[in-house]
Amino acid sequence: MSNPVLNEATTEKLEAAAFRALVAHLRQRADVQNIDMMNLAGFCRNCLSRWYREAAEGMGVALTDSQAREMIYGMPYKDWQVRYQTQASPEALAKFKQTAGH
Repeated sequence: MSNPVLNEATTEKLEAAAFRALVAHLRQRADVQNIDMMNLAGFCRNCLSRWYREAAEGMGVALTDSQAREMIYGMPYKDWQVRYQTQASPEALAKFKQTAGH
């Protein structure tokens, strides 16, 4: 089975839809902590918001980190932290320190 040939506009629409689905999924899975995402996948919601801000800047749109995080979290980051962030386990912190930057 070969890959379909997609034009740029269709590819961009598909990527945007996949991104929206990822953001919606992450908003629904507030039980999944960022440190666990970092340890397993090498990125977290904060990384995603940073990539969003960087993409905006590349298009000449000024966004602050706080604004970009709110786009990803669906609420101000501080509110998300109070509602959903838990204390990281010593094991999770150790793994993060071991793999940070890799």
